[in-house]
Amino acid sequence: MVRCFIGLGSNLDDPINQVKTALKELAEHSQLKLIQHSPLYVSEPVGPAGQPDYINAAAEIETSLSPEELLDLLQQIEQQHQRVRRERWGPRTLDLDILLYGETELNTERLTIPHPYLTERNFVLRPLADLDEKLSLPSGKKIINYLADCPMGTLVQLSL
Repeated sequence: MVRCFIGLGSNLDDPINQVKTALKELAEHSQLKLIQHSPLYVSEPVGPAGQPDYINAAAEIETSLSPEELLDLLQQIEQQHQRVRRERWGPRTLDLDILLYGETELNTERLTIPHPYLTERNFVLRPLADLDEKLSLPSGKKIINYLADCPMGTLVQLSL
């Protein structure tokens, strides 16, 4: 089993419910074990102007799936949520990203691990730090150090 971290985001069609439902689907999947998830956060969108705010979270899972098999599974879940890929960083019903996959570093046409923007986005770093303040990238640098250098912008934790 490999310890992995998944980023979740939504800004369409009841985003809070989209993220909560996706967390439930991760927890119920036979090839995954959901260890824990972060609180939900509201963040301003990255990308085209005029989008609604996002709901973001992170989940810690364990799986025996390969990185590519995990990506396939996450994309299937996105499809079940009617994810449509129209424009880069555009609005979406659900976005599931592999942030970290054990100590794996991977850069293929289809998948980059660690996630290429992980260290630049407060809505990824804060939920990861909520899950494990001592969490490090394969390079050895701690998530909390990246978070200290990342502008927080408008990141608000939801109290549900």
